[in-house]
Amino acid sequence: MFLNILVAVDGSDHAAQALRTAAQLASEEHARLTLITAVPPSPALAQITASGAALAEVADLMGDAGKQIRRQVDEQPDDISITTIVVSGHPAPKILKQLREGNHDLLVMGTRGLGRVGSALLGSVSQAVLHEAEVPVLVVRGPRVGAADPTAGASSEASDR
Repeated sequence: MFLNILVAVDGSDHAAQALRTAAQLASEEHARLTLITAVPPSPALAQITASGAALAEVADLMGDAGKQIRRQVDEQPDDISITTIVVSGHPAPKILKQLREGNHDLLVMGTRGLGRVGSALLGSVSQAVLHEAEVPVLVVRGPRVGAADPTAGASSEASDR
C-alpha cells in the first residue's frame, strides 16, 4: 500500500517510536524509508546521504540528538532501504517540501519532538504538518514516562525475516 515513506526524526523518544513503527511498516510493505531531520539554519547545510554514510556529520551538528538519531538508524534491519536527509531550517515547512518533492505516499512522525513549545495535545510541528500535508500522516505517540515500551517485541519482529 505504501512504497515511499517519509519519517520525521529529531532524536526525541517520540521520533524514535515513529521510526520503529515506520520501519516495521516498511518491512511488511517492502517500502523504502526516507528520514528527514531539520537542524537550525547553518551555512550551506543540505546533504542527502545513503543510510549511515554521513550520519557522523549529522551527529556532530546536532550534538546528543544527532547521536541518538544515528543510533536509531543503525538499529534498523539491513533489509530496509533507508535514506537520510538533513536540511537547515524550520521543520514543518521543510517536511512539507520534502513530501511534495520526494513523491512520498505516507508521513510518519511523533506527537512531540525536542522543541520547547507545543500545544496541549499535539506538538506544534506535528500539528502544522497535519493541516498542510497532501498525503496520509501517521502520528505516533511516544513511550509514556515510567511505562514499559509496548512495541519492544514489535521492533524485534521487524528484524526477524
